[in-house]
Amino acid sequence: MSTPSEAGVMLSSRIATINTTLADAASNPAVSAVGGDTAGSFTMSRPGYCLRATGSAAGFDTIADGREALRSGAHEYIVGALPFDLRSPAALTAPAFVDHSAGPFDAGEPAAPPRVSEVRAEPEPETHLARLDRALGELRSPETALEKVVIARTLRVDFDESLDPDVLLSRLVAADHAGNGFRVDLSPAGADHAGCTLVGSSPEVLVARKGTVVTCHPLAGSAPRYTDPDADRASADALAASAKDRREHALVIDSLRSALAPLCSSVDAPATPTLTHTPALWHLGTPIRATLRDKDTTALDLAAALHPTPAVCGTPTDSARELITGLEGDRGFYAGTVGWCDSAGDGEWLVTIRCAELSADGRSARAYAGGGIVAESDPAAELAETSTKFRTVLRALGVAEGE
Repeated sequence: MSTPSEAGVMLSSRIATINTTLADAASNPAVSAVGGDTAGSFTMSRPGYCLRATGSAAGFDTIADGREALRSGAHEYIVGALPFDLRSPAALTAPAFVDHSAGPFDAGEPAAPPRVSEVRAEPEPETHLARLDRALGELRSPETALEKVVIARTLRVDFDESLDPDVLLSRLVAADHAGNGFRVDLSPAGADHAGCTLVGSSPEVLVARKGTVVTCHPLAGSAPRYTDPDADRASADALAASAKDRREHALVIDSLRSALAPLCSSVDAPATPTLTHTPALWHLGTPIRATLRDKDTTALDLAAALHPTPAVCGTPTDSARELITGLEGDRGFYAGTVGWCDSAGDGEWLVTIRCAELSADGRSARAYAGGGIVAESDPAAELAETSTKFRTVLRALGVAEGE
């Protein structure tokens, strides 16, 4: 969102925030004016900028409270994460200190993670296949309105020692050609998330706002990458030509257009998707650009209005979400959205995929991966797709291929 030309504005913002933080720190030793591993720690690394926040001036478990904190002028930034199901508690923080600088996060040479002691699937692959069969039964029923649903699974990774969230973040950012990465303290969401940290490297922009310009870059439809150039190109070409994946992608674009229409005076998107990639996957993506009707609509408002998209939930939203909850239980913050919003209403929110939640003691991590299911889907292929999507996080966690 920011560029080097905005450095003067950012510097003024940081000076004001630092002055406030120094005053807070004098009376509250839990608030650190120089950063560190304090409550409210947040980082978002993007190709053009890095936003790092430390210290917690206030925490909020609802979008409404976060929104009011910005609109009242009480706080300059809100950072954090929204859960998959917006009826669950959010993890939003008004940070004590914010540094918004040009270029992605750079922590130098990434350190090695601690030794992995165990990796186990939760649920087992057979259980996930059974869930996929149940979802396909719903999708293929002549009475259903369901067109797509995203079914996910998890892997639990245990370590001999604690894993520092910034070590995982630095490894994810270093491995991503665009420098994407995030970490967010989930403590504001309540006791179940106290001390836990969500860390990931998402390639998918739910929504960004700068002034009256709104942009989205939804991804739906994916295929594995290969080290052999010919095989890699063939995988990309097959994805671009896949009727199943193009239909799945169109559902996402149609949903976003409908959600943006009441909020924007114009919504523009190419007629056909383009190929984009991460180190592990090819994706179908469509850049969307829109113009806000009302400048008082903030990036946080937009994130709440657009989430969850069919890329992580399904179509229709309510039916898909209820099926997901029935099959998986509570997803927590996986397939939610993570980001920031400032007092001017600008900000950016990413879809929380390619991520893991670290326990409070750093001794375990739960990684997530899901795939969109339509009536034509094959359960074995969908299971394999989740295995491919796990690669990004598992490599950063130090899990060997096939472990």
